Amino acid sequence: MLRLIKEDVRVALEKDPAARNFLEVLILYPGVHALIGYRLTHSLWNMGFKFLSRAISQFFRWTTGIEIHPSAIIGKRFFIDHGMGVVIGATSEIGDNVFVYQGVTLGGLANKKAKRHPTISDNVVIGAGAQVLGPIHVGRNTKIGSGSVVLQDVPEYSTVIGVPGRVVFSGISSDMEDDDEGLESFPDPVARAIECMLDRLPQMEKEIRLLKEMQKGIDPPVEVDPANIKQVSGQSKS
Repeated sequence: MLRLIKEDVRVALEKDPAARNFLEVLILYPGVHALIGYRLTHSLWNMGFKFLSRAISQFFRWTTGIEIHPSAIIGKRFFIDHGMGVVIGATSEIGDNVFVYQGVTLGGLANKKAKRHPTISDNVVIGAGAQVLGPIHVGRNTKIGSGSVVLQDVPEYSTVIGVPGRVVFSGISSDMEDDDEGLESFPDPVARAIECMLDRLPQMEKEIRLLKEMQKGIDPPVEVDPANIKQVSGQSKS
C-alpha cells in the first residue's frame, strides 16, 4: 500500500508542472487523497468488507469531491488533476498511465447488474468535463477532448471530440503518436472547415468568371407580355 501511495505522489510530481515537492503533493492534492482512499477501499472490498468499504469511500468523496467506487479496477500511474466532480463507476476498468482532468465521468447507461461502465486502456488522456458512458472500450493512447460525450468504442491512437464524441484523428499505430503533447494537439474542426472553404474559393471565383464571359455572348431573353399574345391571336382568327 505504501509503495502504491509513493508511486501516486511521484506520478503527480511528474504530470503536474505546478507540483513542487513530495510533501506538498501528499498533503494538498485531492486527486492523490482520492487514490489513497481508493487503494484502501478496494482492498477492503476484495476482502468482503463491502459496507465498510463503501462507507470509507463516501468519506473520501465528501473530503475530495471525487467519487471512485471501491469495486472499480484502476491500474498503475493513474493521475487525477484538480479532480473536483470526477466520478468513476463500479464496473469501470482503467489501465496504466491514465490522465484524467476535473469533472470527468466514467458512467453507466443501464440499471442491469452487469458490465455497464467503460474500459479505459493504457496511456489515455481524458479532458475536463468529458463523459464516457456505457460498457464501451477506449483504445490505448487515445485523447478525449474536454466536454466530449463518448458513447461508442474508440480505436487506439485516436483523438475524440464533440457531442456525441467522434473520432477526428486516428493514428492507427504508434508511428503516428504525438507523445507529450497532451490535449494541446487536438485539431480544431472549425478551423479545418474554414481552411477547406478558403482552398475552394479560388476555383469558385474562376468558375464564376468563366460563366460571366460565356453569358456576354448570349442575348438576354425577350420578355413577352401575355396581353400582346392574346391580341395577336385574336387578329389571326379574324
